[in-house]
Amino acid sequence: MKLSPNFTLDEFTRSATAISRGWTNDPDPELMPTLRRTAAGLELIRDLLGSTVSHVVPIIITSGLRVLRLNRAIGSRDSSQHVRGEAVDFVAPRFGTPAQIVRAVVASTIPYDQIISESTKNGARWVHVSFTADGRRQALEIDSNGVREWGG
Repeated sequence: MKLSPNFTLDEFTRSATAISRGWTNDPDPELMPTLRRTAAGLELIRDLLGSTVSHVVPIIITSGLRVLRLNRAIGSRDSSQHVRGEAVDFVAPRFGTPAQIVRAVVASTIPYDQIISESTKNGARWVHVSFTADGRRQALEIDSNGVREWGG
């Protein structure tokens, strides 16, 4: 099922952890409008990063919707926007690093709620972005040194 022209429900719900544990990660029907809004926001980012008919910058979703059981299993807080269908984590290697993506989105007029350049001690890096009805346009960095405002 398509949530938007370029993003599917499967992309938003795919989870290696859920698959390995035999769990479903299917949204409650009332989350569908929220998932569509999040996909629409991701479409704006896709366009910003330069996708055109002749040049595609794929956005690879690494984590989207997480049902509460899955969210807890990976050690995330119950208040995570992923549980509400408002957030996705992604990479777009053809565009650049997560920091370059965040820089571009922050400089745009895209009405995101939160955008975060995230990284782990083992070198994994991704962008977290969320969309709500009244986006705060909050930009952060999260790494082994903690959480801080986006420094650009």
